Amino acid sequence: MKILCIGRNYSEHAKELKNEIPTEPVVFMKPATAVTRTGKVFFYPEFTKNLHYEGELVLKISRNGKKIDEKFAKKYFEEITVGIDFTARDLQNKCKDKGLPWEIAKAFDGSAVVGNFVPIKELENAANINFSLLKNGEEVQNGFSKDMLFSFEKIVSYISNYFTLLKGDLIFTGTPAGVGEVKIDDVFEGLLEGKKVMECKIK
Repeated sequence: MKILCIGRNYSEHAKELKNEIPTEPVVFMKPATAVTRTGKVFFYPEFTKNLHYEGELVLKISRNGKKIDEKFAKKYFEEITVGIDFTARDLQNKCKDKGLPWEIAKAFDGSAVVGNFVPIKELENAANINFSLLKNGEEVQNGFSKDMLFSFEKIVSYISNYFTLLKGDLIFTGTPAGVGEVKIDDVFEGLLEGKKVMECKIK
């Protein structure tokens, strides 16, 4: 199982980090060791002093595929959840300033929180999925899939040109505006169409 992530897929998030709006998907990866399952504790890493949360919709690939045509891409995912892409923002900025890769800021152990998956066909508005992230009971992020720069189908098709997608692979589809700092003892909850599918406590 591999984790593929899309950066800057909401224009307002790109603007809040002063990044350019991309013209094609920005892809990076996390290893399987990055997964933190819902309900598990996430331990604040000692190598960062500026950890940020990024709430996202997460797709689970349901069948193997490569070079998938966009018009057929919907056949390759059936379930979705809410996750968190934890980012060591200080390390990321340091690496960017030096023109270096920034996997150490994004792909470290436990950095991909994954909620419980829900069949997309069971959602009331599968064409425009709403999700939100709560921090200590207060909403800090709220997004709709229609606001993504690149649709689920575009993302799956694009990624499959470079990486063979295997059943069980996860795709983090990007975060809306509202990312912010994480503190020890914070509690995060991910809601999909108003129903909680993810919880993570910081220690």
